[in-house]
Amino acid sequence: MYKRILVPVDGSETSNKALVAALQLARESGGSVRLAHVLEDLTYLAGYEQFGGYSGDLLGIMQEAGNHILHDGVDIAQAAGVQADSVLFDKLGKRLSEVIAGAAREWNADLIVVGTHGRRGVGRALLGSGAEQIIRQAPVPVLVVRSAEDSKTRSG
Repeated sequence: MYKRILVPVDGSETSNKALVAALQLARESGGSVRLAHVLEDLTYLAGYEQFGGYSGDLLGIMQEAGNHILHDGVDIAQAAGVQADSVLFDKLGKRLSEVIAGAAREWNADLIVVGTHGRRGVGRALLGSGAEQIIRQAPVPVLVVRSAEDSKTRSG
């Protein structure tokens, strides 16, 4: 069974849904979770190149928001009775999937649980699929949890 479950979190509803699934697995197996938040390079998020790097203010705001997301996630895990810790990655210039794959290796994770919005077509082409990239690079199995909106469109 899975004892060390890595959960990338970004504070979204989909990410929280993945966290709940990971906590259920960890509780059933007597395992623990590690929440990971990755500060992504704005080049990947906005589609433009940066000139001169980030101001201290912007990086500080990104770190503060990431720490808040992680703190909330650890609180949820503790309320569920699951041992949890967290890590903030601010390796700007690296893609989410690279960082998560490396984190899984370093922590000896048994499983990665990640949320996905299930975008298709233009949305997927423009925004990409973080979950898909994690699946491709992950050194361990990946459980993908779909968003509520995507589940509705598939069943109806």
